[in-house]
Amino acid sequence: MTSHPPAPGGAPAPTYGTTPGRAPAPPPEPPTRHTPDPPYGAFPGGATAPRAGSPAHHTPDPAYGATPDRATAPPAETPAHHTPDPAYGATPDRATARGGETAHGRNTARGGETVPSREAAPSGETGPIREAAPGGEASPGGEVVSGGRVGGGRLTWVQPEDLIGHELRQAAQDGRDPEPVRRVWLAAGGHEAPARAGASPAAAAPELRDLAVRLLADLAALPSPPAAAEPQSWPAVTATWPRSIRGTRPHAARRAVPAGLRRRLERAWAGRAVGCVLGKPVEKLPLDGIRALARAAGNWPLDDWFTERRVPAELLAAYPWNRRSAATSLAENIDGAPEDDDLNYPLLNLLLLQRYGRRFTPADVGRLWLDELPAGRTFTAERVAYRNLLQGLEPPATATHHNPFREWIGALIRADVHGWTNPGDPAAAAAQAYRDATLTHTGNGIYAALFIAAATAEAAGGRAGSDIHTALRAGLAVVPPRSRLAEAVGFGIRSARAARDADFDLVVDRLHARYGHYHWVHAIPNTALIAAALTHADGDFTHSVCRAVSGGWDTDSNGATAGALAALVAEDIPHRWTAPLKNRLATTVPGFDGIGFDTLAHLTAQEAARP
Repeated sequence: MTSHPPAPGGAPAPTYGTTPGRAPAPPPEPPTRHTPDPPYGAFPGGATAPRAGSPAHHTPDPAYGATPDRATAPPAETPAHHTPDPAYGATPDRATARGGETAHGRNTARGGETVPSREAAPSGETGPIREAAPGGEASPGGEVVSGGRVGGGRLTWVQPEDLIGHELRQAAQDGRDPEPVRRVWLAAGGHEAPARAGASPAAAAPELRDLAVRLLADLAALPSPPAAAEPQSWPAVTATWPRSIRGTRPHAARRAVPAGLRRRLERAWAGRAVGCVLGKPVEKLPLDGIRALARAAGNWPLDDWFTERRVPAELLAAYPWNRRSAATSLAENIDGAPEDDDLNYPLLNLLLLQRYGRRFTPADVGRLWLDELPAGRTFTAERVAYRNLLQGLEPPATATHHNPFREWIGALIRADVHGWTNPGDPAAAAAQAYRDATLTHTGNGIYAALFIAAATAEAAGGRAGSDIHTALRAGLAVVPPRSRLAEAVGFGIRSARAARDADFDLVVDRLHARYGHYHWVHAIPNTALIAAALTHADGDFTHSVCRAVSGGWDTDSNGATAGALAALVAEDIPHRWTAPLKNRLATTVPGFDGIGFDTLAHLTAQEAARP
C-alpha cells in the first residue's frame, strides 16, 4: 500500500472527503492572483495571464462538497469541454461526470461526507468495476478501435479482457506468480494484451468478460514478495536516500528564486514542446520504422523535424505516421504546438499549484482532474485512475484497482513542474512528485517521476558548475538504489558514456535488447532511454531531443522530457526548433489555450516563489 509524504509540519495529508480537525480548502484567490508579481515585472510583450485564477474557476466541484458559503462551480466554459469526447462515448445509463454533474458511482460519499479510509482498500480491490459503453475511443496512438459485438468502437485502456493481459505481465514483473491465472484465462479463450493498441479489436463475450473481472481480483490477491528493494511508502522511499538530501528546506514567507530562473523556465517550456512535437509523428512506430522514415528523408542520424518529403509512398504505407499527429507535427505543417497529454499535464500541475499550493494532496490532484480534465484526454494509468475516482475510490486505491498500467510512464510526464517550482531543491521536488504520482502509479512508475522531478530541480537551480550530468546524479539520488528503475537508468547512463564517441544507435540497440520485453509505454525502458540520450548528448539541446526520439518507445514523452531538461542547462534553443511553434500552445485545459511559453514561465516562476 502506498502512502504519501506528510504536509509540511508533519501532519499527514488527509484522505478524500472531510478530515476531522482540518479546515476546508481556502477560498478561491481573487482575480489579482495572476497579475504580474512585482519582482518579475509585466508579462513579456504585454501578454496577459490565463483566466485560470478567477474566483469561479477556483471554486471546487460541488460533488466534492463545497462549503456552504461558497459558490458552486460554474458550468463548462464551452459545451465541448464538458460533453463527452466524440471518440470517448457516453455510457447509456450513466451521466457524464463533468462540471460537477453527478455520475453513476461518483455520488458515493461526496458532498463533504467521509469516505472509507485508504486502509479499507487492500490491494486496491474496493468496489466493482463499471464498464463504460463502447464509444470509439482514440488511444495515445490515435487509432480508433472499432468492430466487435458492440459495434461502432470501443473505449480503450479499461476493458477487463484487455486489462487482464497487462496485469498478468505486471504480476510477473513485480514478483507474483501469474501462471495459474494465465492458464485459466487462455483456456477459456482469452487473449494476451494488445501489443500497442489500447484495446483489442473485438469485445469479449459477456461470460469471458466476467471471468476477466474475477481473475483481475485473483491477481490482486496474490501475495507479493517482500519489497525492500522497491519500497512504496514515502518514509520507506526516503530511507533509501543519502542522508545529505533527506531534509527539505523550511517554508519561508517567500522563497528565494535563483537568478535567471524565469529565462530558464521559458526555455524549459519551449524545449518540452519541441521534444514532444518532434516525437509525435512516430509515436508507436517500431524502431526500424523510425529509422527508415528518417533515412529516406535524408534526416539520419535524426537532426530535424520529420517530413514526408522524399519518402517513398510504399515506405509511408509500411510505417504510417501517427494518425492524429501527422497533420500537426511534420516539418511541412507545424503551426504552433498542438495539444498533447505531455503538454496538458504540466499545465494541469501548474493549475494545481495555483489552486492548492505546494502542500496539495493526492485528493487535490484527483479533484482538479474531475473539474478540469476531460476523460477522453486521459490514457493508460490516468484513465483507470479517473474511472476509479468516478467509482468513489480514493488514493492510493485509485492507482491499484484494476490498474495494470501503474508502473508506466504517466507519472513521469507530470513531474517537470514539480522540479521547476523547487529550483535547487531536488528533495522538495521529489516530495511533490510523489504526492502527485500516488493518484495513478506505484513502484517504478513513481520512481520515474521522482527521478525527473529531482533532476529538473537541480538543473533549474542554475548552480555554478552544474550540468546535465549533475542533474542526472541528483535524480538518481532520490530513486531507491536497488529498484529496477535505478538499475535501468544506471545502465543507460553507463552505456551512453561507453559509447561517447560512437553512434547513439549502438546505445539504443543495447537498451532495446535489455528492456524490450517491457511495454513501449512502461516507465523503466523509457526512463533509461531518456537518461542515456541526455548523457550522450552532453548538454546539447538538439542532440538531446533527437537522441531521445530516435530511440523509439514513447517517442513524444521521451522527447518532451529530454527537451525540458536539456533546455534548462543549454545556453539557448536553436531558432529552427522554436520558430514553427510560434510561442503558442494549444490545449483543452481551461484558461491556457493559445498561451505562450514566456507567459507560462512567468506563472511558473511565481509558483516557485510562493511559500
